[in-house]
Amino acid sequence: MATSFRSSLSTARLDRIAIAISGMCVAHCLGTAILLGVLASAGGIFDNPLFHEVGLVLAILLGAVALGHGAIAHGFMMPAAVGALGLGIMAGAMTLDHGWQESAYTLLGVAILALGHDLNHRAGR
Repeated sequence: MATSFRSSLSTARLDRIAIAISGMCVAHCLGTAILLGVLASAGGIFDNPLFHEVGLVLAILLGAVALGHGAIAHGFMMPAAVGALGLGIMAGAMTLDHGWQESAYTLLGVAILALGHDLNHRAGR
């Protein structure tokens, strides 16, 4: 039994395990450094108010098109009305200074818009 344990833990096997663990360590350290560097750079881009405004404009346009198409396709106005309220709140959020109030109104508008899209989807079944 002791011989089998010693043979399974041969120097070559231990070296291979150590090399594999070292390789994983290098990959982890490099990957973490690269990921943190990318996130730090992207954080500056995502914090830019222009990025937020362009994203909101695109979301408002896409939301209006989808809700309008649904209202025409299934004939129910309630989903479009609920979604329009969310779109209006999102549009109003763009007039606020970049800060917590803008984020709160944007999130509220997005939640109401998502409800409108869900109602639109259900009406189209």
